[in-house]
Amino acid sequence: MVDIERYSARSNVLQHRAQQALTEVMQAAWDELGIVLPETLRQQSGDGQLAVLPPGASERRVLRLASVLDRLLREHNQGLSAEARVRMRLGVHHGLVHLDSANGFAGSAVVTVCRLVDSPQLKSMLRRFPRAQVALVVSDLIYQDVVREYQDLPQDQFLRINASLPDKGFESSAWIYVPGENAAASTVPDALPADPQGEIDLNRMDRSAEPDAPHLPTVGQVFQHITAQGPAAFGNGNTVTTYGSADDAQPGRSSR
Repeated sequence: MVDIERYSARSNVLQHRAQQALTEVMQAAWDELGIVLPETLRQQSGDGQLAVLPPGASERRVLRLASVLDRLLREHNQGLSAEARVRMRLGVHHGLVHLDSANGFAGSAVVTVCRLVDSPQLKSMLRRFPRAQVALVVSDLIYQDVVREYQDLPQDQFLRINASLPDKGFESSAWIYVPGENAAASTVPDALPADPQGEIDLNRMDRSAEPDAPHLPTVGQVFQHITAQGPAAFGNGNTVTTYGSADDAQPGRSSR
């Protein structure tokens, strides 16, 4: 799932342009990855896109979407004002999905990927890295089965988080990756209990500790470099799964 950062804060005209950029950039990314995604496997939401992988599509290839989107958005955003730029949050998860529901895709996997993309930690990463165009979050299942096993993306640059949305009753372990940045090297004064993978709470991040961060007033609220992105779920048929392709190893999964 992908979601545009700071979409609702845009004017009507900029929302229109952001939606156009979303559809064009996403289609270019799918084409570059060689993934044919029919409209029946896409669920549009204005500021986001939820996609279910077709049979034969590889989750390894889908994870490369983060780097492809980062480059495409960087090209798109050249010369645009800060308020017109489009940045995205991207989420990848695995699970059962009902494609024949009355009003969109249904299933706990859909809920999970949407909650991960909406997690405050992922949003914090785009604020922490203002030059980044994309922030990726993957479920622990995807991290263990795809990221750690195949290492198409640098495993040591993933940051483990506890994604929590108390008002939604949601909490789940997940991993964040930011193309061109080292999310795992993020330092905060109040980290969660020591973890071999370095899990930290980005909600307690001290912005003044960031490199090159501007001096902020000691009173009032200051919001800077805020941008929003969207979500996505992936799968084939009624089961979100990965089969790999000719140029990828094929990690198969049974239906769940």
